[in-house]
Amino acid sequence: MKIYKELKDFRGELKKPILTIGNFDGVHLGHQTILKKIVSRAKETGGSSVVLTFEPHPVKVIAPHKDIRLITSCEERTNLIDAAGVDAVICVNFTKGFARQHPEDFTRDILLDKIGVSEIYVGHDYAFGRGREGTIEYLKELGKKYNFHVDVIEPVTVNGAIVSSSSTRKLITEGSVDKAAKFLGRYYTLSGMVVKGAGRGKGLGFPTANIEPPAELIPEDGVYAVIVKKGNNTYNGVANIGNKPTFKNERFGLEAYLFDFNGDLYNERLEISFVKKIRDEMAFKNTDALITQMKKDVQIAGKILKEK
Repeated sequence: MKIYKELKDFRGELKKPILTIGNFDGVHLGHQTILKKIVSRAKETGGSSVVLTFEPHPVKVIAPHKDIRLITSCEERTNLIDAAGVDAVICVNFTKGFARQHPEDFTRDILLDKIGVSEIYVGHDYAFGRGREGTIEYLKELGKKYNFHVDVIEPVTVNGAIVSSSSTRKLITEGSVDKAAKFLGRYYTLSGMVVKGAGRGKGLGFPTANIEPPAELIPEDGVYAVIVKKGNNTYNGVANIGNKPTFKNERFGLEAYLFDFNGDLYNERLEISFVKKIRDEMAFKNTDALITQMKKDVQIAGKILKEK
């Protein structure tokens, strides 16, 4: 897949672009449906499937006070789009000036003059241009005026709920990672380097890896059944998110205990996939009570992961 970091880098190298436009945070099932459509249409027409996306996320520029936390980093998003078989991604630097464009100017100057769009496929809630003035109906009118086809992909639902980035974020922040997985089509995953911790887990009989996740979106505090990837190896495990209230003055963090692993994990990069929340974080009256609960957590997680 070709990646264009700026519109100026895109010089009409791709034949007959079949385009979709959006932020694609999470690349959830709804996004995946749109990506499948442009890939299939490109094959049918002898064209090229192209995704036009933005960095940073427009909300971070237009309404930074909303403090939106993203499901996927730019790199993760690009990798997921690549895995869908898309030919090219154009990643536009989103600025306040870019946001002020009139919808027709954006269509004429960028979609037509710079990209040379042939067909456009968008989600049901798509809007574009200054103040989101560009509705889907307006885009269709522009398509007739400038001779390109526009089609809308209907929303994907899971158990009657429309799949969206905002609903997926909400599920993750609430700790409902198993429900979020149904929206994403995969487990929600954080990755980060293992750093030095207090070393207390080893003394309790559960040596844990303390991870500094670069991701913005962290699940709700609590204990989770997880799958941990280290290089090409995969382990079942338990992860804790929070401040470890049994011990005073502990900073917020993410730590994971890997089943059937012996060795040093410092400075290793781990990927933590959250399968299901086991319980809320809680304070225990002493370490013996904590150890008893940790043994229960491991048993519960083992059962959950075996079923998965």
